[in-house]
Amino acid sequence: MIPINVVVVTMFGQDTGGRPGEFQNWVEQLPLLQKLSFPQGYRDLRYNPDKGVLGIVTGVGTARAAASIMALGMDPRFDLSKAYWLVAGIAGVNPNEGSIGSAAWAEWVVDGDLGFEIDAREIPAGWPTGFIPLGKAQPYEEPATDIGGAVYHLNPKLVDWAYELTKNVKLEDTEIMRTARALYVGYSAAQAPPAVVRGDDVCGSTRHSGNLFNKHLSAWTAYWTAGKGRFVMTAMEDTGIAQSLTFVANAGRADIRRLMVLRTGSNYQMPYPGRSAAEHITALKRGEYPALMPAFAAAYRVGSMVVEEIVAHWDKHADTIPSGH
Repeated sequence: MIPINVVVVTMFGQDTGGRPGEFQNWVEQLPLLQKLSFPQGYRDLRYNPDKGVLGIVTGVGTARAAASIMALGMDPRFDLSKAYWLVAGIAGVNPNEGSIGSAAWAEWVVDGDLGFEIDAREIPAGWPTGFIPLGKAQPYEEPATDIGGAVYHLNPKLVDWAYELTKNVKLEDTEIMRTARALYVGYSAAQAPPAVVRGDDVCGSTRHSGNLFNKHLSAWTAYWTAGKGRFVMTAMEDTGIAQSLTFVANAGRADIRRLMVLRTGSNYQMPYPGRSAAEHITALKRGEYPALMPAFAAAYRVGSMVVEEIVAHWDKHADTIPSGH
């Protein structure tokens, strides 16, 4: 079997050429020059044999990501028993907690789809939302009971280590980003320059928009993490990835304690004051992602520092998971 030190997980983007996505910087700069056939997954894999780094594009959405990671985890060609897994992708930023272009290391990954939902026109008076946890009858009904896949708590010591290693990385800022930030009047976090932070993400294949949904996702994160998590990024695939890795780890083929999730903000999750939720979605359809290219760059710049550190000191990190303060 081929021993793998690190698996870099991205969701979309060409290998090379054209308009870069999440994957291209890894292929061209790490680099990942060797192509490996992967018909059971979304797309062929990329590999650096000198560094023991494998790159995968899972496809967009929870289902594709879960299927692709399960396919890789059970592929008999690879020894993934000591591999570190780095999810490095773009996301929407909660303007109450961060700014576009920022990079957030997640400790908590929360599923935003798993639940009951009442149409907004039929939500009972006094309810803050029409979204209800599975097995419950009211929003945020206590106690929170995870019937499977609602929340994943990543290794906090590894998250600490990754954050401490990268917290001073200078991230790209542009005039377009500064103009977009200025629109978020009253949101001090949204108006700050991009930075590496610690912050959790809510994932789901349904993308949410609007101030009320933003409040719900913050409350949803607090509910499932007993107040310990902080909703900073909204993504799609991470719970599916974590679920598949959990099963693969149960089979003795991976170590879920070695999973890291890094999300970088390409856009704000909700509209700025004066813009409606519908207008926000229309803007996204037009491609108004003010920090798209800087977010791709940030994911590689921050994530590759962790990958290179693990590879450079594999004699230590193979058997001992790094631990921060």
